[in-house]
Amino acid sequence: MARRIDYYDDPAAPAVNSVVPSANVVVVNGAGEVLLIRRTDNDNWALPGGAMDPGESMTDCAVRETLEETGIQVEVTGLVGIFTDPKHVILYTSNGEARQEFSIVYTAHPVSGEPTPSSESREVHWVPPADIPGLQMDRSMRLRITHYLTGSGALHLG
Repeated sequence: MARRIDYYDDPAAPAVNSVVPSANVVVVNGAGEVLLIRRTDNDNWALPGGAMDPGESMTDCAVRETLEETGIQVEVTGLVGIFTDPKHVILYTSNGEARQEFSIVYTAHPVSGEPTPSSESREVHWVPPADIPGLQMDRSMRLRITHYLTGSGALHLG
């Protein structure tokens, strides 16, 4: 099975061989819960998201990836920030791609649909913010969610 392995400031990380623009989305429902997926490639909890396809805008990517991974149609409402830390390397074992982090993180609200797992998401749940600290996730994903939840409103740029 193809896996995703995240490295942070790790001398054992493979050399980066790609940078791919991607989107993540903080979707919050009327109850204040955050939409999270449990990834099939590393079993970590994460925001929905993925790589931008040729011919689409980054916002279109955010909407498409959220629908594909969760079954929830969303409307983008804002921006959390841009996360491009070169110390974060993501290895995809299926093809040997070693990607430098490059994620634009949006906010959105749900428009329609029901949480539905996909080939990329083993589980899809609305999670109360108080429960998020107890979930297994990569440090970079936790940073993105924590930045949103602190509510400062300042964009993360880096």
